[in-house]
Amino acid sequence: MNANAALQARRAAAVPRGVSTATAIFADRAENGELWDVEGRRFVDFAGGIAVLNTGHRHPKVMAAVGAQLERYTHTAFQVAAYEPYVALAERLNALAPVDGPAKTILFTTGAEAVENAVKIARAATGRSAVIAFTGGFHGRTMLTMALTGKTAPYKHLFGPMPGEVYHAPFPIPHYGVSTEDSLRALEFIFRADVEPERVAAIILEPVQGEGGFHAAPPEFMRALRDLCDRHGILLIVDEVQSGFGRTGRMFGVEHTGVKPDLITVAKSLAGGFPLSGVIGRAEVMDAAEPGGLGGTYAGSPVACAAALAVLDVIEEEGLLARAEVLGERTRARLAAFEMRNDLLPIAGIRGRGSMIAFDVVATRGGREPAGAAAKQVTGRALENGLILLSCGIHGETIRLLYPLTMSDGLLDEGLDRLEDALRIA
Repeated sequence: MNANAALQARRAAAVPRGVSTATAIFADRAENGELWDVEGRRFVDFAGGIAVLNTGHRHPKVMAAVGAQLERYTHTAFQVAAYEPYVALAERLNALAPVDGPAKTILFTTGAEAVENAVKIARAATGRSAVIAFTGGFHGRTMLTMALTGKTAPYKHLFGPMPGEVYHAPFPIPHYGVSTEDSLRALEFIFRADVEPERVAAIILEPVQGEGGFHAAPPEFMRALRDLCDRHGILLIVDEVQSGFGRTGRMFGVEHTGVKPDLITVAKSLAGGFPLSGVIGRAEVMDAAEPGGLGGTYAGSPVACAAALAVLDVIEEEGLLARAEVLGERTRARLAAFEMRNDLLPIAGIRGRGSMIAFDVVATRGGREPAGAAAKQVTGRALENGLILLSCGIHGETIRLLYPLTMSDGLLDEGLDRLEDALRIA
């Protein structure tokens, strides 16, 4: 039995099946955009730990910052003895946040934890309880974030009932037959049929849906949401867990729309692979919760804070916002060429901002009928070809590309070559 198979057998015996793994490999080491498994096979990484590694595996500046912090202390609990890296990171994030007026930041550990606390803050600030989210959105796997998530299988299956006062409107995706006008009309239906706007604390959405298929919220839709929230005293929360920290060519995906939210949830690429998340928002909103109402034993780990400060330095010093655009243009051009080829599986819907890029595997050339089973086959072939690749989307038809923004042109091209092979019709 080879090493991966032996570890897989141990995993099956020791780990519940509820946590799935996209590939059958076990990692041994990784650098920037490359990963080696326990059998010594090399892979180009187009998954980035699910959008966690915008600065790549083990960026030297991140590793140096972590090493220096490890020599000082690893944990005190911020609620017991505070530490400067937490405050310094909050200051940096406050300066970057696209919100009106002064901002404040609180740190946590996971994206779901950030979303849960954003809702808590919104409820405290408004004195209201209801929350509106959108179909196709993904916000986490805890009870509240599972309720906010706009997809039943696999996230809600067997786990009901869901927490109350969470409502969903359709997210505008034109090729699924949902326009901006349709989504806004659905919100009005919710206000008339389910919950009056005066009882809604927040509307939450991803500026670019992640698990839902990399669909960007149209700027006109975001502007309409901002106006609607302002009219009714509702807070607008943007979930930037997957789209933040340079992935879209801006520090935050919402910056493409010109809309300023009230609260922003962040995680994933914030700390270059170390568990860290946060909520950034307007200071007067963030201060609504009473002392002791927010926090967590491991929230804002000093080691992760040190990593995050280094990540922000790398994004600035290495020009990763511009680099995201360069890599994205190179990738989109290559995908456009794939779309024209008859010897490759039919693809459609090439889309993305910066380097948050996706396309759909479809049933027929020139059509839009999703082919989820074929997309799964593509990710499997890609792995065989030495490329780690993830699918997503409402029907599993979407292939998403999440390569590090620190990846060289040559390594990107190598990964795209392997993707081309995975799309080839047998």
